[in-house]
Amino acid sequence: MFSRRRNLEKRQPPTADPTPPQADALPATDTAQQKTGMSARELRLARRVAARNGLDPKSDLEAVQLLRLKGIDPFAYKTVAETPRRQTPVPVPGTRPAVSNLGREPVQAVPVSQRTPQNLPATDTRSPAERRAQEIMAIQKDMARRRRRRMRMLFARLAAFVLLPTLVAGWYFFTIATPMYASKSEFLILKAETSSGGIGGLFSGTQFATNQDAIAVQSYLTSKDAMLRLDEDEGFRAHFSQPEIDPLRQLDPGATAEDMYKLYKKYVQIGYDPTEGVIRMEVAAADPQVAADFSTALIGYAEERVDNLTARKRENAVKDAQLGLEEAEQARRVAQEKLVRLQQDSAVLDPRARIGALQGRIETVETDIQEKTLQLQALMDNARPNRSRVEGVQADIRRLEALKAEINAEMTAERTGAGSLAETAVQIQLAEADLTTRDMMLSAALERLDQARRDADSQARYLTTSVYPVAAQDPSYPRAFENTLLTFLVFSGIYLLISLTASILREQVAN
Repeated sequence: MFSRRRNLEKRQPPTADPTPPQADALPATDTAQQKTGMSARELRLARRVAARNGLDPKSDLEAVQLLRLKGIDPFAYKTVAETPRRQTPVPVPGTRPAVSNLGREPVQAVPVSQRTPQNLPATDTRSPAERRAQEIMAIQKDMARRRRRRMRMLFARLAAFVLLPTLVAGWYFFTIATPMYASKSEFLILKAETSSGGIGGLFSGTQFATNQDAIAVQSYLTSKDAMLRLDEDEGFRAHFSQPEIDPLRQLDPGATAEDMYKLYKKYVQIGYDPTEGVIRMEVAAADPQVAADFSTALIGYAEERVDNLTARKRENAVKDAQLGLEEAEQARRVAQEKLVRLQQDSAVLDPRARIGALQGRIETVETDIQEKTLQLQALMDNARPNRSRVEGVQADIRRLEALKAEINAEMTAERTGAGSLAETAVQIQLAEADLTTRDMMLSAALERLDQARRDADSQARYLTTSVYPVAAQDPSYPRAFENTLLTFLVFSGIYLLISLTASILREQVAN
């Protein structure tokens, strides 16, 4: 390429005007291209680079000169990459551009006398393909460098926000954390067998009969009341305040009840299975025997609470039975007094017997009346009846009917200061029925009181321990590997969440 340029220079005489005779007919841009060997695109690019760097050249060649005096190569890769790209192909230096320069500002040529050695064409003899390959390789190296930098930053963030906390947690769980020994136990609540029938008797032998009691016991064992009692009896605070326990698990000797209750809920785990009716309890402590003692004490508290749950109910049952018995006795006494008063007011010891006797007399009188009536009919059947005998029989019938009416009046007529004999008999009969009913109610009240006293003396709920607490030989906590893995997953999730949120926010701000 440069050899071609040298041949062109040799053809021109040193004293002649560098502008060929036809220069007036050609545009200024073509003249500049012929003198410098630069394409129109390169000249325009040089002027834009000069304008970006704060220069005010008069022509494209002056722009190239000013940039080189300032130490800037207008055709370097970095300088060219900062300029807006165009789809115009890059021509070979020293050749005429394939794209016309219509509609653009003509390039002014600089006389040869004003040119300096800095205005000489570039000495780059690479072909466009070589330059393009080098530029692509430079871009690839830059992308690889950025990728490596991003990967280093990514690994640095992961190490700072995920790996470092995981290592610290693993170091704590494997070396610092105090081993805790767990004592497990299981117990269930049974209801005393009763002979009560009905629908309630269908569930007497199942867990549904004691479901509420089991839930109440579970709530009590996880309450602050049980914790304070355990601390008073077994020294819960003193055990977890020992200096041998690691700082994260150690309880401050001056800690409040709320702080101790948080630690209590952490190391005393109680669960209830409603399908089986079994209460499972796990108590952890720094000493295996202490854990077993804590568990045994809590089971004792649960058994006492089961007894107390039904104690008031049994006491109330006894009180209600006694009150019912007193009411039944009072009602029987009233009924009996009423019967005695009726018997006294009637002036007859037994009105019903008196009525029975009178009814017997009436029956006898009626029989006599029937006989006299038959005798009268027999007399009247004669052709010439004896009048005296007929009158005598008729008189007997009238007397017997009068006697019958008198007896009926004695039963139904009201007496002085009392009702009739029949009315008195009915009242006495009702009073006797009432007295019989009161006797039955009194008997039932006595049986109820006797049953309530037996229930109060016996235990209605039983706490049966199916698995007794035993001192463990190996520590159950901490689970170092599981806890370390969990820490890694937690911090990884937090880092991923924050990264996604930051990426979304950065994209929204960029848009």
